[in-house]
Amino acid sequence: MKIARAIRLGAFAVCLNPWILRAAAPSADEMALARGWAEENLGQSAKAWPFSFVYDGRPSTELLRSGQTRHASRVIDADRVQRTSIFTDPATGLEVRCVSIEYRDFPTVEWTVYFKNRGDKDTPILKDILGLDAWLERGPGGEFLLHHNAGSRASQADFKPLETPLRPKYQLRIAAVGGRPTSNEMSYFNVEWPGQGVIIAVGWPGQWASQFTRDESNGLRVCVGQELTHLRLHPGEEIRAPLIALQFWQGDWIRSQNIWRRWMVAHNLPRPRGRLVATHYASTYGGDRPNASVELAQIDGWVREGIKLDYWILDAGWYPTTNRWIDTGTWEPDAERFPRGLREVADRAHANGMKFVVWFEPERVAPGTWLWVNHPEWLLGCPNESRKGPGFSPSRLLNLGNVEARRWLTDHFSKMFAEQGIDVYRQDFNTEPLEFWRAADAPDRQGITENAHVIGYLAFWDDLLRRHPDLWIDTCASGGRRHDLETLRRSVPLLRSDYFKEAIGQQCHTYGISQWIPNYGSGCGLRDTYHMHSSFCPCFRIGCDMRKSDNDYALLRKTVAQFRQIEPCLMGDFYPLTAYGIDTNAWMAWQFDRPESGEGVVQAFRRGEGAEPSMRFKLHGLDPAAAYTVTDLDVDQPLHMTGRELSEQGLPLSAPNAPAAIIIRYRRESVGTP
Repeated sequence: MKIARAIRLGAFAVCLNPWILRAAAPSADEMALARGWAEENLGQSAKAWPFSFVYDGRPSTELLRSGQTRHASRVIDADRVQRTSIFTDPATGLEVRCVSIEYRDFPTVEWTVYFKNRGDKDTPILKDILGLDAWLERGPGGEFLLHHNAGSRASQADFKPLETPLRPKYQLRIAAVGGRPTSNEMSYFNVEWPGQGVIIAVGWPGQWASQFTRDESNGLRVCVGQELTHLRLHPGEEIRAPLIALQFWQGDWIRSQNIWRRWMVAHNLPRPRGRLVATHYASTYGGDRPNASVELAQIDGWVREGIKLDYWILDAGWYPTTNRWIDTGTWEPDAERFPRGLREVADRAHANGMKFVVWFEPERVAPGTWLWVNHPEWLLGCPNESRKGPGFSPSRLLNLGNVEARRWLTDHFSKMFAEQGIDVYRQDFNTEPLEFWRAADAPDRQGITENAHVIGYLAFWDDLLRRHPDLWIDTCASGGRRHDLETLRRSVPLLRSDYFKEAIGQQCHTYGISQWIPNYGSGCGLRDTYHMHSSFCPCFRIGCDMRKSDNDYALLRKTVAQFRQIEPCLMGDFYPLTAYGIDTNAWMAWQFDRPESGEGVVQAFRRGEGAEPSMRFKLHGLDPAAAYTVTDLDVDQPLHMTGRELSEQGLPLSAPNAPAAIIIRYRRESVGTP
């Protein structure tokens, strides 16, 4: 049995200035709590570790006490300190290396554990690796409450906020499904108890699993790791556990989510050449077999209408196919449909101030394609093919744990980016890889194929980003099924979910995903204002046929102009203003606030005639002594209200007809004393 590690969080008094609480800045107490925990659990004098494993039948607690551990630290920059602790088993040569980072500007600690065979023969069995194995202890009174979210199922309920009480003797298991990390469940958790809590994030773009186990009194054991590890390491071989990030907080859990969002922006979101990937407006046309003439005509249509696009997206199907976009595995432009390559489309986009996004799906390989025919040794076979049923077209999985395959992929794609003028690499993943990985494992190597694939996937992206400093990556795995922390450090999900056809689903997705991810995208077609406003998010797109003369171009221009007005606020602090729900006769509303600039936006939706025609919404993060100008984007009659009025009495909104979308932008006029 594993020995759990203790995260001891005392009942600290919350003595924060109200303005700081509103502005979602970490407190001195929170910073001290995180630093003290890091010193106790990851520092040179640590007596316990916040991870566990079993090696040769011995628990890691016993093994790590039996030898010497070397420690080193270095300052990465003004805000980060890295610690490295290395233990080597002299009997077998197994090296256990824990690399942690302590943040000096956020109450956040993270670590990753690596295992390497430094010996000259296979190791004994290494199993049950948990990147996090810890106890949370609370004081008397109150109870543990777990805030978490559904993952993506391509449904209206994607990213749904969930709350699960963790009562004595209760066990809760949450895991990915099929090997994609945010399929069905998000890999982010916020454990709350009276007055405080801790956020836990898992960076593992594979099959992770977590378990929350309550004891009979005041303790909660939290375990997270790759779901299955039971393996020997060959000489020189290295694997890793999931990245774990903890963020400590006090006070209100919504405030803690905004501190998390700020940490994501400050230290995680991609920054090609040091510049944060910006919010933007884009478009695409799509179709199973796109061609150059249609792509050029679509771009020309936007130019004709005088609507500025930031990005043009070439979606799936531009490579040789029979008649379906799913025939992936030959990564060259189709010479018949793109006789001048993709460069012709890229040049037209660039000439009109647009960046060029191109869709790829390298891991799924279809029969008869170049990779299938020329390099079958790089592919993981389709297990249980006989169970798939009539009409099933088997695909294989490109094994990114194969160094030769990854080297070819990196070189080939890198060359394509340069030759074809590609600015943004969009990687999709429409396969559940878990059955491929596990079918490839021997009984004494369970989990090794997945681990190597995950390491290779991250290395592939890192190599591309090193070679192309201006490049950024769009992650798309059947929409939103690869949103783990490691992936989001390298990419932005421009299509958060494959479910984007109706308004209530779009509203619910924004409400749920915004708790964790500041920068994401979605889109819709050219429809009514209610549907288009429901789709507004940091990376927004409308897809429509710009060759048509009867489109409502006045509505399109108005919608894009309104998006541009609120765009600067959409990565600010996020506050839900109503409960989550899919009721068609209710309101849903939220607020994005930028306290540093004194501006923000409220998005509110009256869904049906059964909902009250008028509502008041109490806003957050405002300076109570300041005056604000409040403007409805559809009504040119600004209101003037104080921050105290908006926070205590609420913002009055009215929608006589339903469904209706209301977008309010506010700006601080003057600043008083909080």
